[in-house]
Amino acid sequence: MKKKQPTEELLKKLNVESWGIWEKEKSSFPWSYDETETCYILEGEVEVTDSSTGEKLEFKKGDLVQFPKGLECNWNVKKPVRKYYNFGDLDI
Repeated sequence: MKKKQPTEELLKKLNVESWGIWEKEKSSFPWSYDETETCYILEGEVEVTDSSTGEKLEFKKGDLVQFPKGLECNWNVKKPVRKYYNFGDLDI
């Protein structure tokens, strides 16, 4: 799992505004990734825990986050989340 504060230049290069939008209310649920997902957080606060290592990643508005293919994890949406998302290998 990776997280960074992207520059406007990077967001434009990735064409983030063309990605799909996903929203979720406060909740907790298990999730797994069949392919790499990159997302840019528009609203909310989330903590994701890697099921195999226990590694935790917290992210919020303004963060660019990437989840690797094959990751099994638990999502804890602390504040309703809204994000742009894209599946596939992107270099962030």
